Amino acid sequence: MTRPANVAILGATGSIGRQALDVIDRNPSRLKLFGLTEGKRTSAHSAEYLIQGQAGDPDFDARVETMVTDPRCDLVLVAIPGARALRPTLAALKAGKEIALATKEVLVMAGPLVMKAAGERGVRPVDSEHSAIWQCLWGEQRENVRRLVITASGGPFWSQPDLDLDRVTVEQALNHPRWSMGPKVTIDSATLMNKGLEVIEAHHLFDIPLDQIAVSIHPQSVVHSVVEFIDGSLKAQLGRPDMRLPIAVALAYPDRLPDAVPPVRLEELTGLEFHALDEQRFPAVRLAREAAAAGQGRPAVLNAANEEAVSAFLAGELAFSAIIPTVERALAAFPGGGEDLDDVLEADRWTRDYLGSKLGRLRA
Repeated sequence: MTRPANVAILGATGSIGRQALDVIDRNPSRLKLFGLTEGKRTSAHSAEYLIQGQAGDPDFDARVETMVTDPRCDLVLVAIPGARALRPTLAALKAGKEIALATKEVLVMAGPLVMKAAGERGVRPVDSEHSAIWQCLWGEQRENVRRLVITASGGPFWSQPDLDLDRVTVEQALNHPRWSMGPKVTIDSATLMNKGLEVIEAHHLFDIPLDQIAVSIHPQSVVHSVVEFIDGSLKAQLGRPDMRLPIAVALAYPDRLPDAVPPVRLEELTGLEFHALDEQRFPAVRLAREAAAAGQGRPAVLNAANEEAVSAFLAGELAFSAIIPTVERALAAFPGGGEDLDDVLEADRWTRDYLGSKLGRLRA
């Protein structure tokens, strides 16, 4: 019998991290907690590494890099939100570790760099949509894929076309109808920016052109994504809206863990709806495609500007309806850059500095 895989979790106190700990705890013969980053909280788990602190602190970053490159570590689950996940992800990949990636910003900012570092082993996606596509592609030839269809719940406002988005409150935007997620990801779901970021992520993960990746509103969140093949067939992955399933798939690949979540009964699969995305009302996906197509640091600008705008909204400093226009203004002002790691990080820094000086004039 092989030993359990040693798993390091970056971001153990967030929603993904907590659910990953549950998956590991319920499968001790297959998975072992090797290390984790805990933010400011105290962990009840035992592991080789229990790292507290904040990304950006030199001592914290050095300890995290030591953990993810430790020869005993087999797999790193990246669940640190935002841009600060990029450096430890690249360090782990360069050390030959398997990566289960929940932080989409890593691929949005630096997809070519990350996938080059991953090589043939690739990256195991944890996002439910990308996990679904990944599972649908197992055993398939890429040349037989016509397009990918990423499903979206639509967030709390898609089904309210008459709602004045200028008057949306933080409480309303955080009231997601299906998923339990952190505040930033929940706001991204409300603006549909999460789907824009996911289009870019899928483009890099699966080497599919941007114009062959569609978004469909699926309010029930049962069909997690769809692959359309050149012969006209469709393959979809279905399951309950429970992140423990894609986490389990990523941690155990190529095997599956028993009873990760309760199965969906076929009798429950009634009334499934799919709707076209209204890009006039929710322009974030269009904006993300344009940034990814333009390249030269613009995906990093898109990500950083969105993080800053969402933070301002959550702090009551920016209207909900101003989030995406704020991102668009930053993209329009960006002078362009390069594609290596230093260029990506400089684009991220430029954006935060730019919005730090300009955001006051963009507030509602």
